Amino acid sequence: MKQYDVYALGNALVDKEFEVSDDFLAHEQIQKGIMTLVDAESQNVLLGRLTAKFGLKKRAGGGSAANTLYAVSQFGGHTFYSCRVANDEFGDFYVNELGHHNIDTNLGEQRADGVTGKCLIMVSPDAERTMLTCLGISEKIDSSDINVEALKNSKFLYLEGYLVSSESGRAACIEARRIAEAAGVMTTMTLSDAAMVQFFRGGLEEMIGNGVGMMFANKTEALNWTGKDSIEDALTELHKIAKVLVVTLGAKGAIVSDQGKVTHIDPVTVKAVDTNGAGDMFAGAFLYGISSGMSYAQAGDLASHAAARVVSQFGPRLAPDEHRPILDAVVPRTPS
Repeated sequence: MKQYDVYALGNALVDKEFEVSDDFLAHEQIQKGIMTLVDAESQNVLLGRLTAKFGLKKRAGGGSAANTLYAVSQFGGHTFYSCRVANDEFGDFYVNELGHHNIDTNLGEQRADGVTGKCLIMVSPDAERTMLTCLGISEKIDSSDINVEALKNSKFLYLEGYLVSSESGRAACIEARRIAEAAGVMTTMTLSDAAMVQFFRGGLEEMIGNGVGMMFANKTEALNWTGKDSIEDALTELHKIAKVLVVTLGAKGAIVSDQGKVTHIDPVTVKAVDTNGAGDMFAGAFLYGISSGMSYAQAGDLASHAAARVVSQFGPRLAPDEHRPILDAVVPRTPS
């Protein structure tokens, strides 16, 4: 039996969330709805303006893969996370936010000096999230951060597409995929963001190599990657790089395509206030579901309900006690 359900590599970031107006984004010349990499000085300048004008809404542990593993762990799965945070207050906060439940990491007691990565998340009135990220020490993640034995002893490897922006991070993903393939561990991956598809296409292709077992993407990423006008045509094209595709469609639910056999996942209607973390939660709940023996339909239903819950509040993660009721509603426990 495998020790871990999911092993992941990712950028470890502390999120700072703000409710902003569209006028503010336009005035600051920030492209809405995507993630943009910035240096520390530029991020600090904007942080000052955001704090003065809107006030901080929430500080939370973040990073796409970490959010996904957090969801897996809180539903009951066991995970391992390779990342880098610094020996600073933000690093302490980040580690604490991972919780003390089913997440093992490569982080020791003595973390390196430096600055922990941060992400400014601006949520506009339509619940869209726009991100400005300074990777900090996370940009230096490399193959030495891989725990080979933990990876070999996992059911799934999960690669975060955001790591493509770091040369060493991209190399670490390629090495992790190589180790996983040799050990019979399925590689799963997320395209992460439309900006990654637009600006880092070549690097993502390197990470994908000859193909991965499962790819997560939203509709925009899928269409942008393939250049197709319909999601059906996009699925056909994406199957050239992944055996199983999990594509979220926003308010229209999601699609799981296993080498062309399509399962439609119904949406869960809620009033969205913050879409930050929706895709991460969907991936985490889905991976928990299939790693624990659920069908694609059941895992997708769990993921749809969980993502709906997370977008109805601020922040990328749910409180620990919110996960079990969602799981019980989708897969009721058998009376003992």
